[in-house]
Amino acid sequence: MNQGILIIDDDLNYTQIVKQFLEARGFRVSIGMDGASALQKLKAEIPELILLDLNLPDISGKELLAKIRENHPECAVIVITGYGGEQIAIEMMKAGAIDFLSKPIELKILLEAIHNTLKLRKSRLEERGDESLPTLENFFPFLAHEIRNPLHAIGGALAVIQRRSDLKDEPLAQSIRIIKEEVHHLSEFVQECLDFVRPPNKKYYTEIDINEVLSLVLNIVRHIYEEYSSKIKIRRTAASQVPKIPANYEEIKQALLNIVKNNYEAMLENGGELEVHTCFHPADGGWIEILFSDQGQGIKKENLKHLFTPFFTTKLKGTGLGLPICHRIIVDRHQGQIAVESQEGQGTRVTVRLPIRQQ
Repeated sequence: MNQGILIIDDDLNYTQIVKQFLEARGFRVSIGMDGASALQKLKAEIPELILLDLNLPDISGKELLAKIRENHPECAVIVITGYGGEQIAIEMMKAGAIDFLSKPIELKILLEAIHNTLKLRKSRLEERGDESLPTLENFFPFLAHEIRNPLHAIGGALAVIQRRSDLKDEPLAQSIRIIKEEVHHLSEFVQECLDFVRPPNKKYYTEIDINEVLSLVLNIVRHIYEEYSSKIKIRRTAASQVPKIPANYEEIKQALLNIVKNNYEAMLENGGELEVHTCFHPADGGWIEILFSDQGQGIKKENLKHLFTPFFTTKLKGTGLGLPICHRIIVDRHQGQIAVESQEGQGTRVTVRLPIRQQ
């Protein structure tokens, strides 16, 4: 059955254009020109998604959003308006909206936001019943949208500047390199935000060989830090006949990659050895255990309790999302365990346990 969308907006030309665009893509679309007519339509049929304008003739969009969240919490809401800025957007998301878009908006951007919101809605209903998404999870898609657009513009403008510049001018060339690095850093930050809130999808789960995933991860990291190959060595041991586990291959790869990159970065200054050990424990239904032990700078005792807190970092250019993403993937999505032991100046040991069966 086609998914239903209710547009609540008193701009007739705008609503007709959006209605025709969405119906051509298989959605069922209805229109409410004000709050009263929208509430009547919600009594007749509850759509999967509502596109809500804040400036309505009979009721404020904020007040209508509160009524929708109270009476129809299963409806996902995207706020679309030509009024207000980031502060209003944050208030709307705290009130229950999943995304916030500013007019005028390109139809392809609107369609992308609709698809992303419907995915979040589906995940919420499957995994959490009717519970509202946490504030951070509401805000991150908006953050990504608002940051990525200017980043693309900066990248395009920088390419033009680079083509027309004399790169033999070292201060100019260095300035261009710095801008490129910072754009790349911000792009990675946005992607990590999205990775942190991305809804789980069980259809991507398959039987994976953890030793194969580890081999790929270690090769990737060796390539990233190739210039340190003389300073950092890897010693790997793996138990034979380790059973496969049900997991999302890409997510497990990402979690293990985050851990190994942390191990490497802790040893960049003084070098050392990274020990990676895999074993199978048949007790308690069966677990695969992966140990990562480095000889790096270690972690201060007072920082250990904050390692899985989003945005906590001691790195100069860290985002503070690497280990929280690991925790979400391993613990929340794969029913596993992750633990970190460390002493300052004596290295760090990370233990990951993943079940061979999931409930």
